[in-house]
Amino acid sequence: MSGQPTFLHELVGSMSQGAAGNPTVAMIEAAFGHHGLHWRYINMEVAPEDLGAAVRGAHALGFRGFNCSLPHKVTVISHLDGLGESAAVMGAVNCVVRRGDKLIGENTDGKGFLKSLRSVTHPQGKSVVIFGAGGAARAIAVELGLAGVRKITVVNRSEPRGGELVELLRSKLKLDAELVVWRGDYVIPAGADVVINATSIGLYDAEARLSLDVGSLKPGMVVADVIPNPPHTRLMRDAAERGATTLDGLGMLVNQGVVGVEYWTGIEPDATVMRTALERALRL
Repeated sequence: MSGQPTFLHELVGSMSQGAAGNPTVAMIEAAFGHHGLHWRYINMEVAPEDLGAAVRGAHALGFRGFNCSLPHKVTVISHLDGLGESAAVMGAVNCVVRRGDKLIGENTDGKGFLKSLRSVTHPQGKSVVIFGAGGAARAIAVELGLAGVRKITVVNRSEPRGGELVELLRSKLKLDAELVVWRGDYVIPAGADVVINATSIGLYDAEARLSLDVGSLKPGMVVADVIPNPPHTRLMRDAAERGATTLDGLGMLVNQGVVGVEYWTGIEPDATVMRTALERALRL
């Protein structure tokens, strides 16, 4: 291949296994179009054994960056030139950014949540309860720890997995963190400021119930869900009925995109335009 492509100004992409139908494409390209950027966001299905070659290809072709989804979030690290702070702590990358001639791994999962949270409260000094200990919980907990929360309680059914996240928070961030093994309906402590469902409970099921005592949800709490579809999960409805401030998972997903576009372009995109495009793509 010689010369530069004449039909594109800049490229970013998404590397995943099974990339078809990714609604993020509509959201990111809506941002590019709204801000008059001659950029394209391209889905690429990459098998695990081809990941190294794909990253080298993206570098050689001048990609300004790309997103990574499972199963590439950890294995991509060995193919990159460096990591941002939170990505290094959590050991996972979902967004790669070209800085100079280097490809740097970042993680926007938790940053998207943090941006949503800051729209309603500042995390510093807050006591947080997180349901789950998977990738979303880890990303959110690390970003909250870096943002200065006072305490994180991880509520998880698997004690080994929950304990691993708590140990990471304690050892790498020197955070006050504890594990509660999740059995039965969990009662939110009276001193909790922020409650987060970081499990998959509620995905595509508006009636799915999180095992918690809804009577322990109180006015003044911020209750958040990572589930983007449907955005009005049962947890969101229960929390709103009890006077809590709610943050839906769609906002987190949009803000992940906002952070990514800002990393790649240097422009803070219009989140409303991106949310509208995402809702349309998800047929909400």
